[in-house]
Amino acid sequence: MKHRKDKSQELAAAKAGISERSARRIEISATVSLPSQTPRRYWRARPDPFVDVWDAEVVPLLKSAPKLMAITLLRKLQDDHPDRYPDGMLRTLQRRVRQWRALEGPAKELFFPQVHAPGHRALSDFTAMGDLRITIANAPFAHILYHFVLAFSRWEHAEVVEGGESFEALSKGLQNALWQAGGVTQEHRTDSLSAAFKNLAEEEDFTVRYTALLDHYGMAGTRNNRGVSHENGSVESSHRYLKEALEQALLLRGHRGLRGVRA
Repeated sequence: MKHRKDKSQELAAAKAGISERSARRIEISATVSLPSQTPRRYWRARPDPFVDVWDAEVVPLLKSAPKLMAITLLRKLQDDHPDRYPDGMLRTLQRRVRQWRALEGPAKELFFPQVHAPGHRALSDFTAMGDLRITIANAPFAHILYHFVLAFSRWEHAEVVEGGESFEALSKGLQNALWQAGGVTQEHRTDSLSAAFKNLAEEEDFTVRYTALLDHYGMAGTRNNRGVSHENGSVESSHRYLKEALEQALLLRGHRGLRGVRA
């Protein structure tokens, strides 16, 4: 604006190192001190280029496959209507798709933040390890991990399990984790482990052995709803970070083979 006092808009823009279009916009909005104070426009400044195909072609595709991306829809329109929808219309289509999902798309699952208190909850889960492709004597090492996490501090314990998700693996892993932690929590939470729950029964859900294990340590047992793994999210998310750390260690090591003979 200092250069603009005695120079043309084009020259003032060049001296300020901005485009003439930006200079024109700044000059028009000179009375507004901050960009955030510019009134938001809620009306359409130009005709909708997708008005002829939106309801007839785009919406049916979105209803049949709500996860379709705007770029995929644009490529489809370009194939069906050559020379009518250039790549420059992608941003407009993205806005239309975003609005449709917000107003008419499938409902999204709601997640509420969880607040954990110290010493209140511990979580146990098993996780498969096949993706790491670990071997012993050049043979695939079939195993899973028992994983224990304290919800508040994120303290973790993990150990290898060569069998399945048995009660023995659960009780041994839980016992070792509690000994390592030096105490017990008020609550122990798992998903629908068959080692702990009678998943075919609606009442008296705990198995006898799991009930005795909880009573021995003085913990209350809870579970997430069947088939809703994210309710066990404190340990589910830790699986990924643990596996990533193991993957990085194996990459740094240069091979995935373990030496020694299993007992």
